[in-house]
Amino acid sequence: MNVNVEKLEKSMAKLTIEVDAADFDKAIDKVYRRDRNRISVPGFRRGKAPRKFIEKMYGAGIFYQDAANDLINETFPQAVEQSGEEVTSNLNTSKLDVTQIEEGKPFIYTVEVAVKPEIKLGKYKGVEVRKRPEVTVTEDEVEAELKRQQDANGKIVDVTDRPVKDGDMIKLDYEGKIDGTPFQGGTAQDAPLTIGSHSFIPGFEEGLIGAEIGKTLDVNVTFPENYQAKELAGKAAVFTCTVKSIQEKQLPELNDEFADEVSEFSTLDELKKDIEKNIRERKEANLRTEKENEAVDAVIADAELEIPEPMLKTQQEQLANEFAQQMQMQGLQFSQYLQYAGITQDQFLEQVKPQAEKRIRTRLALEAIVKAENITVSDEEFQAELEKMAKQYNMPVDNVKKIFEEGKAAEDLKKDIAVQKAVTFVADNAKEVEKEEKPAEKTDAAADAEKKDAE
Repeated sequence: MNVNVEKLEKSMAKLTIEVDAADFDKAIDKVYRRDRNRISVPGFRRGKAPRKFIEKMYGAGIFYQDAANDLINETFPQAVEQSGEEVTSNLNTSKLDVTQIEEGKPFIYTVEVAVKPEIKLGKYKGVEVRKRPEVTVTEDEVEAELKRQQDANGKIVDVTDRPVKDGDMIKLDYEGKIDGTPFQGGTAQDAPLTIGSHSFIPGFEEGLIGAEIGKTLDVNVTFPENYQAKELAGKAAVFTCTVKSIQEKQLPELNDEFADEVSEFSTLDELKKDIEKNIRERKEANLRTEKENEAVDAVIADAELEIPEPMLKTQQEQLANEFAQQMQMQGLQFSQYLQYAGITQDQFLEQVKPQAEKRIRTRLALEAIVKAENITVSDEEFQAELEKMAKQYNMPVDNVKKIFEEGKAAEDLKKDIAVQKAVTFVADNAKEVEKEEKPAEKTDAAADAEKKDAE
């Protein structure tokens, strides 16, 4: 395979890729063997017709398109590597033309790709950031975390000797009626409900307080005016309910025994001190992240960069793919999300365009700082990152090391570490000044989390 590179304007390059005629013929034969069962030729059983007979009947180029697609997908990554260019777009976002396609001749196609653009750094040492307050941890914050741990270690027990009270977890049967007539969706058996969760119609859960197991009672409620089922909105209803079971969460007493059971500490005071330390460290880390983000924002605001359109589109697609994976982890397909949100995929890509642009500008600016400051990654730093990843993904560190032992994976990880060191460099050299606090701009992760929460 031969690859010719022609430099174009605006960080673009044209790759002319020539694939040997023999490889093109193999690709045609592969498509023929894959598709012959779908092609009918008189005089032959399906799938048994020779290739030449099919080509004679349907035309010599019947297999060309699929063979070309296979070859392009196979050879394009190799061509990019062979070109020596830092290509920043993919096939979907690049202009592709087939210039020669004929059996017995080399298969030639061209792809206009985006390459890594030049960035002109402005000021990156001594950028001004808002001065952060001193970190404080209140007694209420410690108590709140302690109560959270207490609740997490509570035990669910069955209750049979008292009626329903606030906070109970119950199962019940109910039938709802409006003007004496049952309505759709108003009946259930063994429905789970936590009293005080406000997951039902206002007044329903409160009406069950005092109910006894096995005894039937009526609960009177009025559907909210803005209720989603318009035919029920604003109407009074009566629910005939029977509580089937009651459970409650019994909380352990907050004492030294609790501390010894749930932590490495033998006294409650020691546990409280550790909680305070962890809250302080978390707050300090958050303030550090805020400072880093603000400093990096100042750097990219003062940098000059023109992003080629295919590069931007590729990043938009990457963000969409990341979001689709998040949705899939929650059991929702990306197509379903688009349907629920009432938008098309193109509209989604347009929505993430500013985020994609910022991600590109940030990465290129930080890579430029790595180069300008000759930031390197030591073997110790590389190994420390591998151990951190092993802990994060709960994998043996040797397994992680095998993934990143050598080659492109190791090179990419070292680049990521160097970029993070550049973030630290910018933040460490930033100048803290008193200035009005502005709402923090959402990072990529925050924006993704917000979308995730919305679903």
